[in-house]
Amino acid sequence: MKLVAGLGNPGAKYEKTRHNAGFWWLDLLASRERAIYKRESRFQGAYAKIAAGSDDVWLLKPETFMNLSGQAVAALASYYKIAPKEILVAHDELDLPAGGVKLKFGGGLGGHNGLKSIAQCLGTQDFWRLRIGIGHPRDTSEAGREVVDYVLHAPRMEEQRAIDEAMVRALDVWPQIVTGKMEEAMLKLHTKA
Repeated sequence: MKLVAGLGNPGAKYEKTRHNAGFWWLDLLASRERAIYKRESRFQGAYAKIAAGSDDVWLLKPETFMNLSGQAVAALASYYKIAPKEILVAHDELDLPAGGVKLKFGGGLGGHNGLKSIAQCLGTQDFWRLRIGIGHPRDTSEAGREVVDYVLHAPRMEEQRAIDEAMVRALDVWPQIVTGKMEEAMLKLHTKA
């Protein structure tokens, strides 16, 4: 893995919203690796570099809004000549319950505007995703709430706890992810203890 992008919307207004789960996980990883973000206009976001053995891994938080995330991801990937299969995108996932977390390569975009933008800008859907479950309003006490409204609000306290625990489990498989042992990472992450 050479680029890890966390998806979210910039600004304090969106900081605690479900749609920013990708930012939350990337911030955990950056903190663990003691990485410091810098802003770079050509990458349209905040980025940091961490060492992984003899290689560098770039962390990126696009500062575009969610539906333009692909511009930032493609800009950094192009500049550093990173192939789509070397990219991991951490994002909120409506189709997993709060506390669910899965690794996936390629496949559908599930209506996620950030993923759609990335696929469009990279010209492929063949990149890795870290899907951080936030639940769906139809499956919660918030049934009837529109999806857009749901993702742009903060999770309830018990949901936040479950999401935080899932993000820690995902952080635990980072050593496998960064070394390309994706099958091992998936097995560990997807197996309930």
